[in-house]
Amino acid sequence: MRNGSIPGTRGRVRAVTLLGTPVLHTPCEDVTDFGPELATLVEDLFATMYAAEGVGLAANQIGVPLRVFVYDCPDDEEVRHLGHVVNPRLVEADGVVLRGPEGCLSLPGLEAGTERHDHAVVEGFTVTGEPITVHGTGFFARCLQHECDHLEGKVYADRVKGWRRGRLLRQAGRAAWHTGPEPT
Repeated sequence: MRNGSIPGTRGRVRAVTLLGTPVLHTPCEDVTDFGPELATLVEDLFATMYAAEGVGLAANQIGVPLRVFVYDCPDDEEVRHLGHVVNPRLVEADGVVLRGPEGCLSLPGLEAGTERHDHAVVEGFTVTGEPITVHGTGFFARCLQHECDHLEGKVYADRVKGWRRGRLLRQAGRAAWHTGPEPT
């Protein structure tokens, strides 16, 4: 991407879907058309992620039920990882399981200790249909797992257990952005 445009500069910022929106809780469909509409979607994902000050964003978080996500995320050594994956598949999640603070643009202002593996490998395609493999460790591995979960219709709150889950759902129910009944 060094010689290309800066991701998101051609995109438009879209509204982020919030917890409880059906598209967030339904598995996404595979991308079958690698044309200009997909390139526009990826640009819009980057623009929206940067506007919301996130490190990753899945297509269903802007209401598009397709298997695509973008990221601009550091690992634990502060190495920056920038890219996108179309039709991603989490093929490895291993290593030590760590509980760390996790948030989400679809649950703004909230976070909870969430268990994730400290190593992850995602396989998929670029916006032009070229196969890619993305390896992540530490915080970046957490990001990859988080975005893959989104495309399966899950949010990090689905992984939180016990009293942490109860507290998170109560906080979501009281949040200014929440419009429906308290989440379950």
